[in-house]
Amino acid sequence: MKQVLLAVMILLPLVVAAQQKDPRVADPRQEVASLRSDEATSADASATDDASNGEPSGAQAQAAKSSPPAPQPGPRIPGSMVGYIDNPIVESQIRIRFDDAFEDQFPDRAEFIYAKCGCYRGLQTADPPAFDPKAPGPGPGVPFAVNYQQLYMNGEYSPQRRISAFVEIPIRWLQPQPGGSQAAFPSSSGIGDVMAGFKFAAVATESTYLTFQFKSYFPSGDASQGLGTNHYSIEPSLLLFHSLTPRLTLEGQLGDWHPIGGSAGVPTTSSEGFAGDVFFYGLGPSYKVYSGPRFSIAPVVELFGWHVLSGFQTQIPGSVAGVTNEVSGMNIVNIKTGVRVGIGTHSSVYVGFGQALTHDDWYKHLVRLEYRFTF
Repeated sequence: MKQVLLAVMILLPLVVAAQQKDPRVADPRQEVASLRSDEATSADASATDDASNGEPSGAQAQAAKSSPPAPQPGPRIPGSMVGYIDNPIVESQIRIRFDDAFEDQFPDRAEFIYAKCGCYRGLQTADPPAFDPKAPGPGPGVPFAVNYQQLYMNGEYSPQRRISAFVEIPIRWLQPQPGGSQAAFPSSSGIGDVMAGFKFAAVATESTYLTFQFKSYFPSGDASQGLGTNHYSIEPSLLLFHSLTPRLTLEGQLGDWHPIGGSAGVPTTSSEGFAGDVFFYGLGPSYKVYSGPRFSIAPVVELFGWHVLSGFQTQIPGSVAGVTNEVSGMNIVNIKTGVRVGIGTHSSVYVGFGQALTHDDWYKHLVRLEYRFTF
């Protein structure tokens, strides 16, 4: 709970500052359009009066010479609808997300969820080639599966419409599921691996965003408790947002998760490490079934996949021996269904459910809840 309170205290000032904006004012771009309209109306009225006198207005002519050009509003983008594909739109936002994942049978696969199983620290006699006294993950046993929940608190700031920077603080709760009469290791909770990065929109129009995103993960989670990977990693990706119609939107993502460092492979003399690259991709159409001035509803379906390029995973749940298999070439595909509800001009809520479609998976099922506030 101390970690939760700390993270909330970090993000609370951002929320307060964002909400200090006058709620009666809609999108700033609409405000600009309104000001332009008022100026045009005033100018037309003045021109009409001057025309009736047969001479131009001196005040109008002086204003035309001295007034700076009106600021150009950003693209009129309705906002990202997806819940699993990363948001392609560059904007300032605060996002709070909660995941509840069930039955992850291979949580140390490629050191993507957490670090190499600590069971390898006890293999001096059982399996000497696999013995690794430096294995950083939880142990000594191997769970049949793990359930975990994760709370993500993300803040993004965009000084202008093409670039932004963000940071994310995750808090994880982990529950190992025993294969026999005893658990492999105790349940745990705490801060996970903190992530920071930036976005750059190569294309930013009224209907399309094509964005480069770069994430960096830092080993801030306690690997021995299953809260982190015990290594740095980077994640470059391309994000797409495209409005096909005012109601129908298509979003996508393509990228690679690359570990920097990581644990030794099996055996420890192997040229390949336990951590491995993971290529991922996603595609998600959404359709606004209702779109009002203060409220909208958009169901969304996302197909998301991972192709594990290298690394290892610990096999035979419940076995202290921890027989290990290479995982290069493994494909994992999930389908995610959900709905995003827009509230006012700044807030939205997403509720979704993820289901594994392939035999290999990161989890069998996942429930996601999200609140997003843009400013």
